[in-house]
Amino acid sequence: MPTTTLKITGMKSDDCLRLVMNAIQDLPCIGHVDVSLETGQATIEHTAMVDEGDIRQIIEDAGYPTE
Repeated sequence: MPTTTLKITGMKSDDCLRLVMNAIQDLPCIGHVDVSLETGQATIEHTAMVDEGDIRQIIEDAGYPTE
């Protein structure tokens, strides 16, 4: 499974973390998701049907910029 790692900025609480995790998991073909509130790093396993741009877009639509 391909893995994408992104830096997410603006997460300040567990509520932010849950919002980001739920947004990512709402995408089709997502496997394991690990998001760290402390580092702002997200590691997402997904199939080839989802690309990094799709993941970035869903996170940014939730209100959190990605790097």
